Amino acid sequence: MDETGAPHPCQEDFADLAFDVFSKRCPSRGTLEHATGRWGSLTLGALYEGSLRFNALRRRVDGVSEKMLSQTLHALQRDGLVHREAQPTNPPRVDYELTPLGRQVAERLLSLIELVEGRMDEVLAARARYDEAGRDFAGTA
Repeated sequence: MDETGAPHPCQEDFADLAFDVFSKRCPSRGTLEHATGRWGSLTLGALYEGSLRFNALRRRVDGVSEKMLSQTLHALQRDGLVHREAQPTNPPRVDYELTPLGRQVAERLLSLIELVEGRMDEVLAARARYDEAGRDFAGTA
């Protein structure tokens, strides 16, 4: 709802839609993409550790560009997963932290991250088997 109490125009578009991420019209797809994309999941995971300033977050999420982190934070903030707090100081100070919803999403992502990290030996062995099998079929195409 907006300030007048009227439904937001976007809500009207989805009023008759049960949220189903498998439906191409469902707005949950975009949120899922923002949260589970490479930079989104790493950003949420890093912020689960606590509030961070932009440059500290960029150092924690090794490899992300300034532009990509900025875009990721905007998307996560728009989805209600990240809160941006600007302090009226000189120089300005901006901190990012998870919202309660963002914490719930990050907890689930961290469980997946821990599972993947804990099973990397199996993943690497599977990759080696796959790559070896691919060589066997390379000359038969």
